[in-house]
Amino acid sequence: MALKLEGSGMKIGFIGLGNMGAPMAANLAKAGHAVSGFDVAGTTADGVAQASSAAEAAADKDIVITMLPNGDILRAVAHDIIPVMKAGATLIDCSTVDVESARAVAAQADAAGLGCVDAPVSGGIGGAAGGTLTFMAGGSAQAFEAARPLFDIMGQKAVHCGDAGAGQAAKICNNMILGATMIATCEAFALADKLGLDRQKMFDVVSTSSGYSWTMNAYCPAPGVGPVSPADNNYTPGFAAELMLKDLGLSQQAAEAVDADTPMGARALELYRQFVENEGGKGKDFSAMLPRFETRGRD
Repeated sequence: MALKLEGSGMKIGFIGLGNMGAPMAANLAKAGHAVSGFDVAGTTADGVAQASSAAEAAADKDIVITMLPNGDILRAVAHDIIPVMKAGATLIDCSTVDVESARAVAAQADAAGLGCVDAPVSGGIGGAAGGTLTFMAGGSAQAFEAARPLFDIMGQKAVHCGDAGAGQAAKICNNMILGATMIATCEAFALADKLGLDRQKMFDVVSTSSGYSWTMNAYCPAPGVGPVSPADNNYTPGFAAELMLKDLGLSQQAAEAVDADTPMGARALELYRQFVENEGGKGKDFSAMLPRFETRGRD
């Protein structure tokens, strides 16, 4: 049974102190929690005590948070930390992984008397640093309530989407929309260029018309148009193209598992794979699809 804890002063283990995990852990420490962290690369975070292993970071903690690259690594880390976590503690996985891995870890945690929440995030590195992430959470209501005070520190919104795996399902569906929409937005700007339409005029029309979207209005892929975005910094990643490729791969893995017809998601996956693997997209923001389309004609 998960332990419900409120207020400050929790003992927290944080495993995975990368570009997202480090600022998330730092925000928890800044809020007054005792945070111990571990990352295989040896990275640290402000205010976070450095543990020598994932198991050390997890032992005797009220909450353990993971932010890891994929489902296989999550399963391996869970195998190491669940046996040393104290009964009644809660495991919060903020990685973006496949639904089956999320459910497998949740079942392992439940068998050990732990709460477990799969809680992938949206908001990127800026959201992690600013504490404005959105959490999509799956798990029991009790485990979600145990995690909620920390979601309130690390983010601006947390939605309990359902049972184990529901958070990952929501993230996968959201990012399939995001990937396909970004491609359409970039295609439209490239077409507008060739039609002689000024980009600012196009933005002024589309951003207030039926073509309105987050990729147009909040994260415009055209430099100098709309709010400041990675396009204005030579496409330095806010959300890297290779991460979009990963998430689109998860969407199609999930679609195949449940026999869902997702042709737009499948085509978006193909285009991002080509962009990342063959067209220099690795290390660029996912909105760098615009210069890719600018240089291409019809096949």
